[in-house]
Amino acid sequence: MRAALVIALFPGFAIADTVVATRTLRAESVIGPADVTMVAGDVAGSLDDSLLAVGMETRVTLYAGRPVLAADLGAPAIIDRNQLVALSYRNGALMIVTEGRALGRGGVGDVIRVMNLQSRATVTGRIAEDGQVVVGPQL
Repeated sequence: MRAALVIALFPGFAIADTVVATRTLRAESVIGPADVTMVAGDVAGSLDDSLLAVGMETRVTLYAGRPVLAADLGAPAIIDRNQLVALSYRNGALMIVTEGRALGRGGVGDVIRVMNLQSRATVTGRIAEDGQVVVGPQL
């Protein structure tokens, strides 16, 4: 009733569009163009453009007809848990590269824990575009 009154009083007033899932998407699924659609309405924290969701990976299960929140999406994972990765440390001209085992899963820019296979030490690093995990002051 109030919404109708507001629209009647302010004819230039427009309701924002919200991105919703067209089908239930399990966590860790990459979203395609047919997986989301736009509906009239404004939900706090939800996406307002379906192109922002396409190509992203779901962090949680998204249910059909429910708004897609920005916090529920992330970059597609390029490193899986227990995967062997290059672990690199850079500081000025010094560069050390060794092998590590990923203790988490993540995409480019995500921070994950990695176990150095030589020292058995666990370190935290950021995933680079080339799939290396970078540790050190530039983290």
